[in-house]
Amino acid sequence: MSAPTPAPTPVATRRSALRSSAPKGDFAPKESPLSKAGAMIVMLIFTLYFLIPIWWLFIAGTKSSDQFTSTNPLWFADFNLFENIGALVAYRDGVFLRWMLNSLAYAGGGALLATLIAAMCGYALAKYRFPGREVIFNVVLGGVLVPATALALPLFLIFSQVSLTNTFWAVFLPSLVSPFGVYLTRIFAAASVPDELIEAARLDGAGEIRSFFTVAVKLMFPSLVTVFLFQFVAIWNNFFLPLVMLRDEVLFPVTLGLYGWNSQVNQIPELRGYVLIGALLSIIPLIIIFLLLQRFWRNGLGAGSVK
Repeated sequence: MSAPTPAPTPVATRRSALRSSAPKGDFAPKESPLSKAGAMIVMLIFTLYFLIPIWWLFIAGTKSSDQFTSTNPLWFADFNLFENIGALVAYRDGVFLRWMLNSLAYAGGGALLATLIAAMCGYALAKYRFPGREVIFNVVLGGVLVPATALALPLFLIFSQVSLTNTFWAVFLPSLVSPFGVYLTRIFAAASVPDELIEAARLDGAGEIRSFFTVAVKLMFPSLVTVFLFQFVAIWNNFFLPLVMLRDEVLFPVTLGLYGWNSQVNQIPELRGYVLIGALLSIIPLIIIFLLLQRFWRNGLGAGSVK
């Protein structure tokens, strides 16, 4: 005679009921068409919010000074874009091109060195154990919260003591410090650089510097591109620090140069067109660098969010 089957316990009955009531296959909850339409409308509104000013700037850059106020602001009149660019480049012996080169030097060189310094600091904070490590990291986090404008006046006073105001270094040197970059690279180094690889490199005879450049940098490269992009955009858009530090317009970045022209529009009306076409040209390097590096940028953000 077979043994009697034990009666199911209350716990087993409850688990079975939960499993049977769980959504399966086609019975899983689906997003309603109304919610999808609402999400699309919200995204469309935000997209238009960001794109309409760029479209207006492009349209304004194609118009002559007479057409700017007498035609539809969001549609073409006579297409004078290339004529306007030629006039801008020729104005005052091409000072606008000088400003663009200055911005490229400040942003390109500053972002590259700032990324390298941040990578070294973040790697050290992630992979080395030493007294005061967490204190240093907390100070870095505090630096993230300090706005750059609050540091402009103290930096001016310090640089004036060593006669560095109104020089290239007055804008370039502060751009090399990126607390946010150190914060990101520490997270990325802890997530993407295994300790085993570093130990293997040491056993193979590689020193700490060589291990960093041959192992860590390669593994952290997508995240370093993210830091580079953030720093490049921040330096390119920097306005207040050059305003405080610089007096010679030969050293101006494009943001400060266009601001100076815009403040003279009432006295020199032709500068209005130069400011508009100059603003249009000034965003082209940002668009190009994002298009070239967006693949690495997305991978870097994804790695940081997952880890």
